[in-house]
Amino acid sequence: MGSPAREYDMTARAAATARTRERLLLAARERFADRHYDDVTLAEVAGAAGVTVQTLLNHFGSKEGMLAAAAEAFAGVVADLRGPVEPGDLDGAVDALMRHYEVLGDANWRLVADAERQTVLGSLLDGARAAHRAWIEAVFAPQLTAAGRGGDHLTAAGRGGDREETVAALYAVTDVGTWKLLRRDLGRSPEVTRAVLRRLIAGQLERG
Repeated sequence: MGSPAREYDMTARAAATARTRERLLLAARERFADRHYDDVTLAEVAGAAGVTVQTLLNHFGSKEGMLAAAAEAFAGVVADLRGPVEPGDLDGAVDALMRHYEVLGDANWRLVADAERQTVLGSLLDGARAAHRAWIEAVFAPQLTAAGRGGDHLTAAGRGGDREETVAALYAVTDVGTWKLLRRDLGRSPEVTRAVLRRLIAGQLERG
């Protein structure tokens, strides 16, 4: 068995390493949220965290590894921003999307743009898209599975429409690109953007 002093030293080192990693992740997240991938350097991230570039590389291996780790952290932030949404709650879903996009929408859109030039970002974007689709299918599950049942939630799928087309349409109207078009390109306010998103989503759920 190791001595208490040695065990304490190892525990202290592990805690210090974890704190360093958290500082690096925070610095990376802040920079990737505000800039394009090519504009973020290892040196500035390391400097912001108060460590050397070699220490950064010891943690993440490369700039790509640092981005992947930061992306995992972003996923947690997105989950917190969207929060729990009761399945079938249209207004709750729209509120969740607005919370997410008002904070991280511009960063999300930069990732989409950067992925066209940086193949390393492709897998991250694929993962984000898969997660968004899963969110759509969970949040709108009652409407998507209302086949054969009458009432207010009868959907295109329930009237013989194609479920996959409905999910694809919901993806299109809830994508960050739609938010970006309304908020940035057309200059609409958050209130107007929310109303338009709700109208678009409701239209897909009620069509058929």
